[in-house]
This record gives sequence, structure tokens and C-alpha cells, in this order.
Amino acid sequence: MMARIWTRHLGLATVGFGLIGAAIYYLMITITLAQIEDLSGHVPFDMRPLGYSLQDATALLDGLGAEGRSYYMTHQIPLDTTYPALLALTLISAMRWLGQTIPTYTIGRVGIILSVGAAVCDYSENLGIVAMILSWPDISTPLVYASSVATVAKSIFTTAAVTLVMLMGVLAARHRVRHAS
Repeated sequence: MMARIWTRHLGLATVGFGLIGAAIYYLMITITLAQIEDLSGHVPFDMRPLGYSLQDATALLDGLGAEGRSYYMTHQIPLDTTYPALLALTLISAMRWLGQTIPTYTIGRVGIILSVGAAVCDYSENLGIVAMILSWPDISTPLVYASSVATVAKSIFTTAAVTLVMLMGVLAARHRVRHAS
């Protein structure tokens, strides 16, 4: 009985975190990041999964101008402060939920580590972006490099964690089909 209640609540938590996270992601993609790209003529840092160079960062920040840099700080960064935690909570609760019906202890643990790693890297990326904006026009090569590495690592960790959730979903579905017949 208690396990059934826990399962239901974990599923609701997964859906709740996922819906809120998806709404924030939608706002970022369609409004704040789109506005940053429109203002600067360049793809925002957050949307460069392969990273960026000092020249890329300089072109983006210069293209934004003072108004665009302020917009990045006051609109994009606040949204991107809540999103990494919501994504991690969504992925972790999904793994825990799916992991209740299948023996995926190791996959689940690795997925949790990847989810937390993605959030940490996303927050590191955000701190780097804030530091670049605040130090503009004197941004340093090591700062850009560190921010870019955080962006690439975020992309890798996020992709791996989402892939593991999908794998766990397939395994859970196969398990249910086997036990239903």
C-alpha cells in the first residue's frame, strides 16, 4: 500500500517538475533567447552545445550592446536559474519512478549523477555568462574558455541523462509487457 502511494506521488512529482521545466524552457526558447539572438545577430551562449571562442563571445556581447547585455542579465539569467534544477528534478524523479519496476539500480545511479552534473554545469555556464557581461568589454580568454567548457559539459551530461531516462522507459515498458502476459 505504502509503495503504491509512493509510486503515484513520484509520478505526479515527475510530471509536475517536467511541466514547469518545459514551460520555462519554452519561455526561454521563444522569448528571451530569441530576443537575445535578434538583438545581437548571434546565437546565444546557452544555445551553443559545441561551445564558443573568445571571438564568438566578443561578437555576441558586442552585438547585444548595453541594452541587450542588460536584457540577458535581467530576463534570461533569472529564467535559467530555475531551469537547471527543474530539469534535474524531472530527470531524477523519472529515473526513480521508472526504476521502481525494473532492476536498474546502476543505470539509475549513473543517471542521477549525470542529471546533477548537468545542473552544476548549467549553473557554471550561467556564472560565466554573468561574469563576462559584468566584465565587458574586458572579458578574459580563460573566463570564456571555462564558460564554453561548462556549456559543452552541460550538453553532454544532459544528453546522456535524457538518453538514460528513455532507456529506462523502454526497459520499464518491456518489463510491464512481460509481466502482463
